[in-house]
Amino acid sequence: MANISTSDMRSGAKVMVDGDPCAIIDNEHVKPGKGQAFNRLKLRNLRSGRVWERTFKSGDTLESADVMDTDMEYLYTDGEFWHFMAVDGSFEQHAADETAVGETVKWLKEQERYVVTLYNGAPLAVAAPNFIELEVKDTDPGVKGDTANGGSKPAYLVTGAMVRVPLFINIGEVLRIDTRTGEYVSRATGK
Repeated sequence: MANISTSDMRSGAKVMVDGDPCAIIDNEHVKPGKGQAFNRLKLRNLRSGRVWERTFKSGDTLESADVMDTDMEYLYTDGEFWHFMAVDGSFEQHAADETAVGETVKWLKEQERYVVTLYNGAPLAVAAPNFIELEVKDTDPGVKGDTANGGSKPAYLVTGAMVRVPLFINIGEVLRIDTRTGEYVSRATGK
C-alpha cells in the first residue's frame, strides 16, 4: 500500500493506524514558537466508530488503508446478516453484520442504493442516502381539520423506525425522511 505524508492528509482520507483502518476527520498543522512543527489528526476508527486525536511529527507518513466506498443495492436480511449487491455490473454480493449496518438498519429498504465501505472485501460500514421514501405502517388516524402546524404525532414506518409527523398523515402514505436527523421532510412525490 502507498504511504501518505501528514502534510498531504485531507478530511475523508483513509489510513491505517495501529492496524485498524481509520478515516481522517480533521488535520490541523501546528507550528509552535519553539520546536518542530507537528500535525494533530482527528481520526475515526472504521471498525469501532471510536473518535480520537493523535499527533504526528510534520513529514511523518502513514499507510493508506485499502478501503473502498461502493454503491450497493440492499437485497434482504436473513436475520443475522444484511445482504447487498454491487450495482457496477459485477452483481457481486456482500453480507454485512450488525456492527457494519449499525443505526442504518432503521432506514434499510429493499432495492434502495446505499454506500457500503469495504475493507479487504468485507463490509465495514453502511451509509444510507440523505433522504429516503418510506411508507407509514402505523400511526393515529388523521382527523379533518388537522393542519400542518398544529402539532405532531409518532408514526412507525415499514422499516420499524419511528418519526414525528404532522397530524394529517395517515397509514399507507409514503413519506420523505431525512436519514441524517431522522426527521419527516414531506410527503413523497409520485414517481
